[in-house]
Amino acid sequence: MTVMAALATLAGSIGLYPLFERASWFWAGFGAVLAASAGGLLSRRLRTPAPVGLLFGLAALLLYLNLAFASAESWLGVIPSPDSVRHLGELSDEGWRAANRYAAPVPLVPGIAMLAAAGVGLVAVLVDLLAVRLRRAAPAGLPLLAMYSVPAAIREDGVGWLAFGVGAFGFLALLMADAREQVGGWGRTVTTRRRPREVPLAGAQPPPGDPADRPDSSALAASGRRIAAGTVAVAVLLPAAVPGLHPRGVFGMGGGSGPGTQTVTTPDPLVSLKRELTRLDDSTVLTYRSDAPESPGYLRLYALDRFDGDRWTYSPLKSSSKDRVSGDRALPPPPGLTAAPAREVTTEVRVRPEVRNMTFLPVPYAPTKVSIKGDWRVHDASLMIYSLRDSASGRSYTVKSLLPQPTAGELAAAGPYPPEVVAHYTAVPKNVPPQVRKLAADVTAGSATALGQAVRLQRWFTISGGFTYDLSAPAPQHGSDLVDFLLHGRRGYCEQFAASMALMARILGIPSRVAMGYTPGSEVKPGEWVVRSRDAHAWPELYFEGSGWVRFEPTPSGAGGQGTALAPVYSQPAVSSGGEPGEQTTQAPDSSSPDEGSAAATNGPRHRNDEGASGPTGVQQEDDGGFSAAPWLAGALLVLLLLAVPMVLRIVTRWRRWAALASSAASTPVPARRDGAPDPAGMEPVRRTRASGPGGAPGSGRGPRTPDPAGAAHAAWLEMRADALDHGLEWRASDSPRAAARRLGELLEMDATSVRALTRIARAEELARYSRTGSLEPAERLRADVRTVREAFAASVGRRARWRARLLPPSTMAQSRSALRTAGDRALDATARVNALAARLNDVASRLNELPSRLRRR
Repeated sequence: MTVMAALATLAGSIGLYPLFERASWFWAGFGAVLAASAGGLLSRRLRTPAPVGLLFGLAALLLYLNLAFASAESWLGVIPSPDSVRHLGELSDEGWRAANRYAAPVPLVPGIAMLAAAGVGLVAVLVDLLAVRLRRAAPAGLPLLAMYSVPAAIREDGVGWLAFGVGAFGFLALLMADAREQVGGWGRTVTTRRRPREVPLAGAQPPPGDPADRPDSSALAASGRRIAAGTVAVAVLLPAAVPGLHPRGVFGMGGGSGPGTQTVTTPDPLVSLKRELTRLDDSTVLTYRSDAPESPGYLRLYALDRFDGDRWTYSPLKSSSKDRVSGDRALPPPPGLTAAPAREVTTEVRVRPEVRNMTFLPVPYAPTKVSIKGDWRVHDASLMIYSLRDSASGRSYTVKSLLPQPTAGELAAAGPYPPEVVAHYTAVPKNVPPQVRKLAADVTAGSATALGQAVRLQRWFTISGGFTYDLSAPAPQHGSDLVDFLLHGRRGYCEQFAASMALMARILGIPSRVAMGYTPGSEVKPGEWVVRSRDAHAWPELYFEGSGWVRFEPTPSGAGGQGTALAPVYSQPAVSSGGEPGEQTTQAPDSSSPDEGSAAATNGPRHRNDEGASGPTGVQQEDDGGFSAAPWLAGALLVLLLLAVPMVLRIVTRWRRWAALASSAASTPVPARRDGAPDPAGMEPVRRTRASGPGGAPGSGRGPRTPDPAGAAHAAWLEMRADALDHGLEWRASDSPRAAARRLGELLEMDATSVRALTRIARAEELARYSRTGSLEPAERLRADVRTVREAFAASVGRRARWRARLLPPSTMAQSRSALRTAGDRALDATARVNALAARLNDVASRLNELPSRLRRR
C-alpha cells in the first residue's frame, strides 16, 4: 500500500504539467514523494499513533527540501539549521512572487521548483496517512484531486485528457490494492474447486497447487477492470460533449465586480511576447475591419511605464467599479493630446476563440469609446482596457479611437513637459551603467530637440548601429542583458530594441514607456486585416506636449526584421548634421536596408515580410485570410478516405482468407494417387513413378501441393456469412450449415445455379466440421461458389442494401469491434498479471520482514 500510494501521487502530479516550462519539476516532486513515503513507512514500523505518523512524513519532507534546496546552509549538508530554514523561506517568497509575475507555463526558477516539490510532497503525506495508515483509500482521492484543481483554475484549457487518465488509473489502482489488502485481512481464502478440463480417471482430484484448485475469479476481475476503464473513459470523453464546459481562470487574478478597489495582476507581458513570436504555427489571433484610409496603426495591449533596472513592467493598477467601460460612455481623454491633429477611426475587432487568457483588449491608441460585452475597465493614465474575470477569447467588439497625426514641426516645437510626467516617466534606476549613459549622449550628439534625439536613436537602431533582428536571442532578464545588447551583442528582437530605446530616451530626459501589442498585420481585402501571432510586437512611446504619447519604431522591419512593423512618417524627417528637421539632407528610412527608403514607411507595408511591390512574400500573403479551396479539398479527401476504410478492410479480409489457404498449401504436400484417379482437389489424373518427386521432380513420390480442404471450406463459409451480414440478411448462429443454407434458399429467390453453389458451400462446411475425411470440393470451386452466392444476395436486396454492402459492410464493423474487445481484454489481462506480480512481491517482502522474528524465536 505504501508503494501504491506513492505511485498514485506521482500519477496525479502529472496533471501539473501545464504550469511549468520544463519537465524537471517532476523529478523534484518525485524526490518529495519518496521522502514522504519513507517517513510514513518508518512511523508504521515504530508503531506510532497516526498524528505522530503525520509529523514523521512532514519531517521527512522538510529534510528532503533542506537537502535539495538549502544543503549549503545546512549542518553537514543534511541537518537543517536556522540559516537553511531561512533560505527555504526566502525561496518560498521568491517562488510566490515569480508565480504571480509570470504566465503559465512559468519558468522553473529555484523558488517555483521548491514550491512545486513542497506541494507534491504535502499531497504525498496526506495520501499516505489516509490510504495506508487510516485505511481510507477513497478519501485519499481528495488531495489527489486538489492537484488537478490548480491547473484547471489557472489555465483556461485545463488538463489534457491523457494526464487526467493517468491520474485516474493511479487512483483506481490504489483502490484495488486497498480492496485486496482488506480481503486479505480476513485470513486464508476458502476456495471452491473448478471441474478440471481433462480428468483421465473417474473421480481423480487435481494435485495441490494445480490451477484447477483455485477459485475462478477471472470473470469478476475482468468485469471490474472493464468498469474501471469505462468509468475513466466516460470521465474523459463526457466533458468534451457538453457545450460550454470550459474552465476559466487567470493566474493571479481574482474575480469580482464589487464596489471595492482591487489590484490587477496579470502574466508578464514580455514573456507572452516571446512565446507568441516563436510559435511555429503562426496562428491567427484576430481579424478586424477599419475605416482608416491607410494603415489603422498598431493595436496596443499594454503600456509598461516602470523600469526596475532589470525589466520593464507597468505600475500596479487599482481597479474599482467606476472604471467600467460601456458602449455609451466616453473614455478619459488621451493624456497630452491637446494641439496636434488626430483622425477618428472606427475598428471592429473579432478575436479568435482559440486565443487564451487575453484579459487586455488590443485597441488602436488612443481609444475614446469601446463597445463590448462583459466586465471591462479602463486605466485612466494609460488607457489600457482590461478585465478582472473575462477573456477576449471569441469576442467581437468595436473601438473608436483618435489616432494622433502630428507633423515633425509640431513635435520639434513641443512645449515643456508637465512636472508629473517628468517625475514618473523619466525615472532611471541608479544601477544603469555609465557606459549606457555615455552611449545615449554620443548617439544623439548635436541634436538640440527631443525629436532630433528620438530620430537619431531610431536611425541608430535600424541602420547605423549594426544591429541584427534575431528571434533566437534570449529574453532579457537582468539589466546586464540590455547592456550586453547595446554594447556588445547587438542581436535581438523587438523587446530588446523597444526597451533599449525607451531607456536611452529617459536617460536623455524624454518621457518614455514601452508599449506592447500587435502590428497592423496583413490587409487581405480593402479595409479588412488579419493579425497573426508573429505580428506580436513591442515599441517605445515618447511623450510630446500637445501631441501626447506618440510611437517610434527602432526595430528593423521588412524581410530582415519584424515583417509588418513600420515607422511613422513624423519619425523620418530630413535630418541635418545638427540633427534638426527641416534642412535639405539625407532621409532616415525605417528599414534595415537603405534602399527601402521612406516611401515604404509612408505607404506602409501591407504584407508580412514585405519585399516591395513585386516581392514574392507580398504576393503570397495578399490573399491571406481569403477563401481558399485547398482546405476544403483536403477535408473532402479526408472524408472520402475515412468512408473508404470499411470497404478496404472488407477487401483485405477477403484476400487474407484465401491467401492463407495458398500459404498453407505451400507447406502441406498432398500424396499423389497412383491409380490415375482424379486428385482429391479435382486435378487431372496423376500418374507418377517412384522416381517422381514434388511437382513431378524425381525421387519423392509426392503429389502437387493443394490447399487444405477443411481450411477452404471454413474460408468459404465465413465469406458467405460475411456477405449475408453485409446485405442485411438474418444469420442465426444456432443454425447448422444445412439449416442455414435451407433457410437462405427459402428466403431468397435464387436460381438453380445459386442454389447448387449454396448447397456445395454448406455441405463442404459440414464435412469439414463433422467428418474426418474432409471436403472433396476444390478451393477454386468453393471460391467461385462464394462469388455466385454473393451475386445472388445482391440481386435479392434493394439498391440501398447493395451500396451499404459495398461501402459500409457491417461485417467489417463487427470484426473491428471484436478486435478492439480482444485488444482490451489482452491489455486488462496484462494489468492483472502485473497486479498479481505485485501481490507476490508484497508476499515475499512480508515473509522477509517476518524472518528475523522467526529466527529469534528459534
